[in-house]
Amino acid sequence: MGSDQPLRVIQWTTGNIGTRSLHAIIGRDDMELVGVYAHGADKVGKDAAELAGWPEPTGVTATNDIDALIALQPDACCYNPLWPNIDELVALLEAGVNVCSSAAWITGGKQTPEDLDRIRKACAAGESTIFGSGAHPGMTNMVGMVLSGACENVTEIRITESVDCSTYESAGTQSAMGFGRDPETPGLAESVRRESEVFAESAAMMADAIGAKLDRLTFDVEFTTATGDSDLGFMTIPSGTVGGVYGYHRGWVGDHNVVSVGFNWIMGSHVTPPKPLEHGHVIQVFGTPNMRTVLHCLPPRDWTEPGFMGLGMIYTAMPVTNAVPAVVAAAPGIVTLKDLPPVAGRFRG
Repeated sequence: MGSDQPLRVIQWTTGNIGTRSLHAIIGRDDMELVGVYAHGADKVGKDAAELAGWPEPTGVTATNDIDALIALQPDACCYNPLWPNIDELVALLEAGVNVCSSAAWITGGKQTPEDLDRIRKACAAGESTIFGSGAHPGMTNMVGMVLSGACENVTEIRITESVDCSTYESAGTQSAMGFGRDPETPGLAESVRRESEVFAESAAMMADAIGAKLDRLTFDVEFTTATGDSDLGFMTIPSGTVGGVYGYHRGWVGDHNVVSVGFNWIMGSHVTPPKPLEHGHVIQVFGTPNMRTVLHCLPPRDWTEPGFMGLGMIYTAMPVTNAVPAVVAAAPGIVTLKDLPPVAGRFRG
């Protein structure tokens, strides 16, 4: 394919994140939207423009026929379900479709050895590449690795998402993270560990980037109870249930904590977290010198949507969508942020 030809891209799912990815793909001159996969039957047959809120029809309609999408011979797929489906990923990769995912994938390390082997073999068979990113984990880890480049030596990288996440309207996800539940619920800490395990993948990736060979990964979490009832619309947080979750996935060399990726989350106003919120992503590199920054996701002046949940969805989708050209150009296999050249956004005047 000549370098002046747009990349043929399919969009996989059109939920909160996928809709933002779809909107961006339609608007890019270096990508051509050729297909859309929809889980819901109510979306099948709808024009991509209707699903993405684009003003003009695209002529591309959503389908749930995986074989039909693969037959389009796309260069890449923006894969945005909540969780990865290994059968879907294998089908795409074996067919030579490069995958850029926001679906709880950084290195694939949380997958079973058998499933990870299937992914590697699919990449080899299709000469294809899989890459995962997002906001956190994803963009935050990239900034942490970049900041470490200013240091003569690095002793720890610590990244904390420090936010009130009550604007993220996903009751299932929030409940799995402990919110609204009795803090003494058996196995609650393990549930939170599993739900957030992709953070451990990002910790391992950063350790690899700075040349630290980890001996082990651990997880610790502290639950804070709500001091009053909060009705968030999509769920309630009763007084006395979990209203704050503070935890880290940590990587260790001996007894030294080298990388930490975690969260200081609250839901609503009736809770005091262990550490004050900083309303963004706190990125700290300890070494010589120490480096620190806080990433804030803020609305542009022309933002018209009610609330700011949409901003977070764009922030999560774009590190994946913007990476498509670099992933298509990358060597086959599993690649991460430490392997790719810097991923930049696209100018639009």
